Amino acid sequence: MEQSDKHGVVRDDYLKHETQGLERSGHSTHVEEWVDPEPSGEDQPMASLDPTGGLVGGVPSGMTPREVEERSLLARYLGKSIYPATRSDIVTRLREEHAPSRFVDRVEQLPDGKQFENVKEIALALGMHVETQRF
Repeated sequence: MEQSDKHGVVRDDYLKHETQGLERSGHSTHVEEWVDPEPSGEDQPMASLDPTGGLVGGVPSGMTPREVEERSLLARYLGKSIYPATRSDIVTRLREEHAPSRFVDRVEQLPDGKQFENVKEIALALGMHVETQRF
């Protein structure tokens, strides 16, 4: 096992010992039930990726799974450090990150001089749907 840069030898050995049973068995090895992570509550949807690629339980009202994926992808290309951003800032970042041309082309059509505070404002300006209510 390689030694990490974040921990010392003793901590690395402890962490290796803690995860060894999980790695070998493929399920929790904790004797005490309180140590295991709790499942979602009855009133909370089970959010997971469907093997077919769709989102299950994680789509806000007012959006389709495809719209969620598109906005998420746009947000990944832009990152958090760009805001507040103008059209030229957004286009520059998208090009630097090698974003698909569909994003670059659409952003180039936005009004010049307007500042965007987050990806939701950009999505609205691009005509994308956003969630109708936030929990």
